Amino acid sequence: MELSIFMICILASLFSGILGALLIKKFGYKLELIDIANERSSHKGIIPKGGGAGIVFSFVICSVYLGIPFFFWIPAVILGCISFLNDIREIKPKIRLLIQFFCSLLFLTGLNCFFESAFFSNLLFIPILAVFISGTANFYNFMDGINGIAGITGVVAFFFLGCYSYISGFETGYTILFFSIMFSYLGFLPFNIPGASVFMGDVGSIFSGFVFACSAVLLSENLTDFLCISGFIFLFYADELSTMFIRIKDRQSLAKPHRRHLYQLLVNELGFSHFKISFFFGIVQFIISVLIINIKVYGISYILIFYSLIFVIFCLYSYEIRKKITIQE
Repeated sequence: MELSIFMICILASLFSGILGALLIKKFGYKLELIDIANERSSHKGIIPKGGGAGIVFSFVICSVYLGIPFFFWIPAVILGCISFLNDIREIKPKIRLLIQFFCSLLFLTGLNCFFESAFFSNLLFIPILAVFISGTANFYNFMDGINGIAGITGVVAFFFLGCYSYISGFETGYTILFFSIMFSYLGFLPFNIPGASVFMGDVGSIFSGFVFACSAVLLSENLTDFLCISGFIFLFYADELSTMFIRIKDRQSLAKPHRRHLYQLLVNELGFSHFKISFFFGIVQFIISVLIINIKVYGISYILIFYSLIFVIFCLYSYEIRKKITIQE
């Protein structure tokens, strides 16, 4: 029975990912869902955006079919709809941030009503976790700047969420849901790599980061679990946090658009193809995820040492790339 349910969900998600991209590719221009290249873009011309709507739809139909509690999927759907509207007509950043924070609190409130866990039952954790969820949603969006990187990372992240859920003996519905979301990315990706005919848009990237962060909280019984699961998108956190530090050091406004992430420099300044960099990030993230699951059994100290080591390696590599670009200029 579970196998048949699993097959239905992954096929529905694969089809939904494909259909969402196809519809935006065909009707995106009429709906004004377009991304016009500018000086900070890593693409040229005009490309329809919002193809990630298929990923949101697959999440909704699978959640309802699997009987996932509403507190998990309703906030994500609200945020997905707002992000879709933002793809059409830009909503002020402060308003978007407030909505993201509200949706995070909505999820956390529902979680405390349905689940009993020492990790997130403490009221002091709720605002911290709300910041984590909102921050991850935005980080994921900021990292969606070249073809394929958000989709490939999504495949890796939700694959490991599914594996972690299964290994931990979590409720089967969530395990199936995570793998189903992974297949919706697989349906979308052919339209985004190697050359993009459709972009994921905020509806896909904001939603992806939000659902990933909520899933990390949901699956965590303690801080060790939380640190381990969060590492399934470690490279996104590393690139965004190191870039924020550099921009603050250079006295740049964090609200100002830019293309100073490592992945952007590799594509725009050094001329690597989008696919190569996106695939490289995906492979490295896959390796990190495998390692962190195996390191988890040794405890928090080993996890933190591992993350520190990988982050230092990332920063050193980033420094060398930035120095090379400075020399060329």
